[in-house]
Amino acid sequence: MQQALEGSLAIARAVALCKPQVVAAYPITPQTHIVENIAKLVADGVLDCNLVSVESEFSAASVVLGAAAAGSRTYTASASQGILLMSEVLYNIAGLRIPTVLTCANRAVSSPLSIWNDQQDSMAVRDAGWIQLYCADNQDAVDTTIQAFRIAERCEVPVMVCVDGFTLTHTLEPIEIPEAEQVERFLPAYQFSRSLDPQKPISIGTLVSPDLFSEARHSHHQALLNAEAEIISAAEDWSKISGRECPALLQADGPEDARIGILIMGSVYGTLADARSHYTDLDPIRLIKLRSFRPFPVAALQQACEGLDDLIVLDRAMSPGSGGILGHEVRAALYQQEHAPRIHNFAIGLGGRDVPMDTLPRLLSAIRRDQPEYFSVFDAVLERLPEEDR
Repeated sequence: MQQALEGSLAIARAVALCKPQVVAAYPITPQTHIVENIAKLVADGVLDCNLVSVESEFSAASVVLGAAAAGSRTYTASASQGILLMSEVLYNIAGLRIPTVLTCANRAVSSPLSIWNDQQDSMAVRDAGWIQLYCADNQDAVDTTIQAFRIAERCEVPVMVCVDGFTLTHTLEPIEIPEAEQVERFLPAYQFSRSLDPQKPISIGTLVSPDLFSEARHSHHQALLNAEAEIISAAEDWSKISGRECPALLQADGPEDARIGILIMGSVYGTLADARSHYTDLDPIRLIKLRSFRPFPVAALQQACEGLDDLIVLDRAMSPGSGGILGHEVRAALYQQEHAPRIHNFAIGLGGRDVPMDTLPRLLSAIRRDQPEYFSVFDAVLERLPEEDR
C-alpha cells in the first residue's frame, strides 16, 4: 500500500529493512533527515543496530569501513562537502573491496556556497571505485537502496546511491514501502569473504609495490565491469518480488520513430517526461534515464541510441575548463557506433536552479543550429558576467 512519505524517511525505512548492524554518519544538509529517521527507528526498537555518532564525515566512512571488514552490514550517508571530506576513505573502501552502501543526497559543492541540488559531489568522486546508481524519484530511491546492499555484497564493491537533495529527500511522494518478508527473500545475511577474524588472521590493505599495483587497479576496474551483470540481476529479481518495474542500467522510453533523444540522470527525468506529455506538438522524443553511471553501460547506451539523429546530454555537474562530465562519457561510448547521433551537451540546473517544463521546447530550439555547441551551460545569462568571463 502506498503512503505519502518524505523521501528521507522512505530511504531510512528501506535501510532499516536491510538490517544494517552498524550505521555511522555526520549531519549535513540535505542528508540529515535520512540518518535522523534511522536514529528514531533505532530508538523506537524497530531497527537493532549500533548507531555511531561521529565527529566528521571522515570518521563516519572510517567506522563503516572497519565494521564491514569485521563482518557487519554497514550504511552511511552524506552530501556535498561531506562527500569531499570522506573522499580519502571512499578510495580506501573501494580499493579494499569493502561492501557497504552510502546514500549521497546530491548537493552543489562550494564555493560559492550553495545548499541546493546538483550532482557535483558524487561526480567529484566518480573515480574512487564505487558503483554509482542515480535515482529519478523516491520510489526508485527505496528500491535502489535495497538492491544496493545485495549488489555490494555479491560483488564486494561499495555502492553509492545518488538521490537529488531537497528535490527528492525533502519531498512527499506516494511511496510503497516493501514488506520485511520481501526484503528477507531478496537479501541474504551479510557475508564478506575476507572478513577479519582473530582466529584466522589475515592482512588487508597492505603496501603494494609498483610491480603489482597495476594488477590491483586492473582487478578493481574489472570488478566494476563485472558488476553490470549483478545490477541487472538485482533489478530483475527485485521486480519479481516487489511487483514493480525496476530499471537496471538505464531505461529508454519513447516512440520507436523518435529521431531526438535526451539523456539525463536523476529527478529532472520526471520533469522532462511530464513536459513531453504536456507539449503534444513537439517532435517525437526518446527519453533515456541513465541509472548506472559506474559502471558506465556502454553497450546498453549504444542500443538505446539506435536510430537517433540528435542526442541531448544534460549534465547536472561540469568539469571547469573541459565541459560536461556526462557528455564526455557519452561521446566516448558512442564514437565508434555506426550512425552515431549528433551530441548536444548542456549543463542544467546547477546550484539548484529550477528546471521548469518549458525547458524541453527550449532545448529542442537550441539544437536546431547547423553546428551543435560542444558544451554550454544552459540558461546562463552571459550579460550578468564581466566581459572577460563570457
